[in-house]
Amino acid sequence: MPRTVDHAERRAQIAEALVRVAGRDGLHAVTMRAVAAEAGISLRLVQYYFETKAQLLLGALRHLEQQSHQRWAQRLSELPDPVSPRAFIEAFLAEALPTDERSRVFHLVGTSYAVLAMTDPDLAEEPFIAGVDDLDRQLTDALTRAQASGKLRPDLDVPTEAARLLALSHGLGTSVLIGQRSTETARSVLRYHLDQLFSRL
Repeated sequence: MPRTVDHAERRAQIAEALVRVAGRDGLHAVTMRAVAAEAGISLRLVQYYFETKAQLLLGALRHLEQQSHQRWAQRLSELPDPVSPRAFIEAFLAEALPTDERSRVFHLVGTSYAVLAMTDPDLAEEPFIAGVDDLDRQLTDALTRAQASGKLRPDLDVPTEAARLLALSHGLGTSVLIGQRSTETARSVLRYHLDQLFSRL
C-alpha cells in the first residue's frame, strides 16, 4: 500500500531545497527548475505545491521563520531558569549571528530576502516586515521587563534602544557573513554594548 503523502513535509522539503540553492549560489539563482533538481523531484511536483516562483519564495520565507522560532526556543531552553534580563537579551541578539555552517546559510538567505524585499513590495508587506516587527516587539518587551525590575535606567527610551540593538546585531551578523569580523569579535561587540547599557544605573 503506498505511503500517504505528508503535504507539509513535502513543502518543507522543497523549501529546504530552495535554501540550499540560495545559500550556495545566491537567491538570484533560484528557479523552480533549480529547486526541483536540488530536491530530487520533478518540476511538475514543485509547481503542484507552489504555482509561481513568487509563491515558492514566500513559502520558503515562512519556512525560514519557522526554523528561526525553533532555533530561538532551543537556545532559550539552554539558558538558566530563571534567566536574567541581561542573559535573555544577549542570547536574543546573539541569535542574529552566524555561528556555524547551518546558521551561516540561514542568515545569508535571510539577508538576501531583506535585499529582495527592498524592491519587491509584495514580499516586503507579507510576511517579511511582519517578521521584523515581531523581533522588534520581542526585544522591546524584554527591555521593558529589565527596566521594570530595576536593571536598566528608568529614563531609558526603550523603543529607541530596541531599534539600536537590533540594528547593531543585524549589522554585526552581516559583517560576519562577509568575513569582516569573526563570530567571537561580533559577540564581544555585543557584550561591550550590553555592559554599557546595564551599567548605567
